[in-house]
Amino acid sequence: MEYYIVDAFSDVPFGGNPAGVVLLEAKEFPKDDLMQQVAAELRYSETAFVQRIGETEFKVRYFTPCGEVDLCGHATIATFGMLYQMGFLADDTLCLNHTLAGDLKVRVGKKVMMEMAKPQVIPVKIDVERLHHIMGAVASVDLPVQVVSTGLPDIMMPVASIEELNSLSPDMDALAQLSKELAVTGIHAFALSDDGYTAHVRNFGPLYGIPEESATGTANAALTHYLRHNGLIGCPAECRFMQGEAMGRPSVVETSLLNDGTIWVGGKIAIIATGTLLI
Repeated sequence: MEYYIVDAFSDVPFGGNPAGVVLLEAKEFPKDDLMQQVAAELRYSETAFVQRIGETEFKVRYFTPCGEVDLCGHATIATFGMLYQMGFLADDTLCLNHTLAGDLKVRVGKKVMMEMAKPQVIPVKIDVERLHHIMGAVASVDLPVQVVSTGLPDIMMPVASIEELNSLSPDMDALAQLSKELAVTGIHAFALSDDGYTAHVRNFGPLYGIPEESATGTANAALTHYLRHNGLIGCPAECRFMQGEAMGRPSVVETSLLNDGTIWVGGKIAIIATGTLLI
């Protein structure tokens, strides 16, 4: 099995969000425990295992160091960006990606954009005071805290400013427990801005062994729906989110909200390593 290390949402090496991508040649996926071991060995927040089943059709499964997840945005961008840059796909090819979260369309080129699952606000009762205490937030914002999903559910948590966003210091054990109780992947904190980005964001997923991610496609797609749902953007709309600044890995995640409410998310990638798994 060939593997690649790919930085998603940045065309500069060591920027963006790194993911492992394992290219499978067999007709069947390896056993789950083997894929889990590979993901743990590579140590990235997610590793994608990709199987080609047609000229433009693929099956992809995603593993964190702790377990399998239905979908991962940045690992999807990494996967299809790698397939394009390594010559497996031509420019402006529309692909079908079969995932545990459903079948998603991906368009490849110098920028990779993926169609997200149908966005939805999930009615979950959230103790905002408890959440703020766990996250270290200090100021209230006149916006709701809501669970939104475009394939994976995340808590959208507005904060008052970029400065407060960067000062967040979550209690990771308490946050993992809260995420488990609410059946969410994690917390997507954001501060609206007018500096060329729609918002600056940070994402925390300790329940899945991810203290913080430098770029999250699914969560920023969910944030796009949140902004529309709460009247902060119109439709159609183009959004740009800055993430990863607090980690020293700045990432630009782009989203497109179409007239029918469909959301596409994507960006650029940089391949930084490749090798062979001798297992």
